[in-house]
Amino acid sequence: MTNDDSNYNRSPRRRRGRAGALAVLLSVATAVGLNAAVPQATAAPVTEFYQPPTAVSSTPGSVVRTEPMPLLVSVPGLNGPWPGSAKRVMYTSQLETGDPTVVTGTFIDSTQPWQGSGERPTIVIAPGTMGQGDHCAPSLAFSTGLLLDPDQLSLSANQEAPAAARWNALGARVFVTDYIGLGTPGVHTYVNRIEEAHAVLDAARAANAISGTGPQTPIAFWGYSQGGGATAAAAELQPTYAPELNLKGTWSGAPPADLLAVLTKIDGNLIGGAIGFAINGFVARHPNLEEPLRERTSPAGQVMLDQLSTECIGDVIIKHPFLRTSSLTRDGRSLLANLETIPEAAPIFEQQRIGTLTPSTPVLLTAGINDDTIPHNQVKALATGWCEDGADVTFRTNELPPIGPGLVIPNHFGPEVIDGIVTNGVIDYLLDRFADKPLNGCTFN
Repeated sequence: MTNDDSNYNRSPRRRRGRAGALAVLLSVATAVGLNAAVPQATAAPVTEFYQPPTAVSSTPGSVVRTEPMPLLVSVPGLNGPWPGSAKRVMYTSQLETGDPTVVTGTFIDSTQPWQGSGERPTIVIAPGTMGQGDHCAPSLAFSTGLLLDPDQLSLSANQEAPAAARWNALGARVFVTDYIGLGTPGVHTYVNRIEEAHAVLDAARAANAISGTGPQTPIAFWGYSQGGGATAAAAELQPTYAPELNLKGTWSGAPPADLLAVLTKIDGNLIGGAIGFAINGFVARHPNLEEPLRERTSPAGQVMLDQLSTECIGDVIIKHPFLRTSSLTRDGRSLLANLETIPEAAPIFEQQRIGTLTPSTPVLLTAGINDDTIPHNQVKALATGWCEDGADVTFRTNELPPIGPGLVIPNHFGPEVIDGIVTNGVIDYLLDRFADKPLNGCTFN
């Protein structure tokens, strides 16, 4: 397998506030239909399962190992326990350099009859932002719904459980990737377009191997926010990286297509600390950034970046809400402004841009008009560009009015819950793709 990216350059008040943030997170989990069994002890450690063997196949998508996995989460309205049986999976993939690596994830085989057209499909779910610590891996939270360490205020919620359960109830198989570096050794390369795409595409290959159905299996990609970027990148890389997959359609909700615009937008909002996840990932793959970045980062800022590399998104909300990266630098300007003074950084941001390639299968792009995390205009620009290049694109705008701009949960996650869970719009779109219903060009609304 060749590297597909050769075209790119390479106090009491504080305690009350944290408790309130935790309560908000738990409320959101409940609102989207997640009944979480919260462990009483500290967060479950990353187990031996996540340590790769000394030798693995160099073929992307090969299954390295699996183990049975209980599903202790139920979703209201499904009339019984989770309609599927689960495995924790380790599979092979590729770094952006083309070097082999391993990724973990969760495979859930539905126990229900398939309610759509054609043969039973597999839905590959790319999670939204989980964090950068190994214990943030989604596969660790599927057994409990929520990993919670009250002593250290570390929290990781299984935010993809409702979507997985809905598809299982329809009779589809589901594979939820952990992404490269979450759970497994190494730094999670957050919002790395190439590596997230590889993780998604190779998850589909691994799912086909586990189910024994082969490459003709109908596949759909499902993702929002970070996951939307991952599925969008996977859709445009699929023709060259995994052309054998029978990809029927993709949902890419609020994808960070223009990463620099997105990171600029979130600086200072509730999840501003996620910028640290991105910076840490860039440095891991581009070591020449480390020294010039340290020259511009204050000692306290470097401590913060190191701390963020071990934290989940729940920790960012609880411990570092509304973080401004100007507080991490020596000159008081933002980290992004400082990156602009480093010549090696510009090609990295260009490398992460989604939309320089064209999907060969239909894509549904959605965006909230008042999203305070992923700018609506850069998602629409991605849709427009793909359409002009001949892709089958459906673009839908969620008109949810602004609610507390900068709080992220209502304005960014609200459209995800509405479009992906509460209504059937996204599911119906993908069911139509499985039924091979034709599309009449591009649609924008």
